[in-house]
Amino acid sequence: MAADRIQALNDLLVRAEQAHGAFEATELNGVYDTEWAPWYAAWAVEHGIGALVGREVGADELAELLTGSQEAFEATVPRPTESWAAFTARRLAEAL
Repeated sequence: MAADRIQALNDLLVRAEQAHGAFEATELNGVYDTEWAPWYAAWAVEHGIGALVGREVGADELAELLTGSQEAFEATVPRPTESWAAFTARRLAEAL
C-alpha cells in the first residue's frame, strides 16, 4: 500500500534525523552539518531504503532527492504543517 510505504519512509527519515543529530553533537561538536544530505543518503541506503521502495537506490541519487525536498519544503508558502520527514517521505514515494 502507498500509505504503508510513505509511513515506512517517514519512519526511516525520522531515524536518520535522530542519528544525524547524534552525529552532529558528537562528531561535529554541535556544529551544523552543511553536508547533511549525503550523510542522510548514505545512512538511509545502509539502513534499507532500497527494500522499502523495491529497488536499489544510490546515495548520490538519494542525496539529490533529499536536497530537492528540502528546497521545496522551504519554498512552500504557506509553510507545510507536516514535518520535513513526512513531506519528504511523500516526495520520495513518488520519485522512487
